[in-house]
Amino acid sequence: MFAEITYATRPGSRRPNEDLVVAGPSWIVVLDGATAAPGVDGGCAHDVAWLVGRLGGALAARLARDDAAPLAEVLESAIEETRAAHSGACDLGNPDSPSATVAMVRVGGRVEYLVLGDSTVVLSQVGGQAVAVSDDRLERLPGGRPYSLELVRRMRNAPGGFWVAGARPEAARHSVTGTADAGEVRGVGVFTDGVARLSEWYGWSWESVLDVLDCRGAEAVIAAVRELEATRGPVRGKRHDDATAAWGRLMH
Repeated sequence: MFAEITYATRPGSRRPNEDLVVAGPSWIVVLDGATAAPGVDGGCAHDVAWLVGRLGGALAARLARDDAAPLAEVLESAIEETRAAHSGACDLGNPDSPSATVAMVRVGGRVEYLVLGDSTVVLSQVGGQAVAVSDDRLERLPGGRPYSLELVRRMRNAPGGFWVAGARPEAARHSVTGTADAGEVRGVGVFTDGVARLSEWYGWSWESVLDVLDCRGAEAVIAAVRELEATRGPVRGKRHDDATAAWGRLMH
């Protein structure tokens, strides 16, 4: 069980925030909706926020009823439910249909974690070390960055490419998963890529990120990201992204 769960989320622009956090006594889920590029037709009657809300609700319902299934199976079932909620007007075979990254943890005798897409789970070990778990397949597409829209479309939810939660339930089977002894874990941080850039772009150690998160709160972590974005600029892409940080301190 978690002794305490705290989080903060902040939009990256005037657009609605497409991140989502849902949590219960022993679990945390963080979703990051993938914003379509301008002019791209996703073939769906729904927007990304709809998908994120539906998928988050489906995951929360399963985890809240103490579903003991492996997290990848929980996610696959939730994607199936979300897929079924689409209207007949939605082209679910369109590779640009709404999608999201998923990061979740569940605590029992062990700490279970799952990451699908470019979000990050970080375990704060009792000894002070931080162990980051991420899915870096989006960073390893052929040819290197900058990626063309056609390359991303072709490699999304495809063998040798990268996987996200959208209209294909089998994507869940490609999640990065694992477990750790709960007795060796002090707490767990869960981050969208809008916060993970603090380490990946700006060189903060994950130990430093978790220290700020635990001592000063999730808002302070996001504030640190925004300050660096303003003073040093982005490494690539948007100057500001939707940013979410969640922290669960384990009960010992």
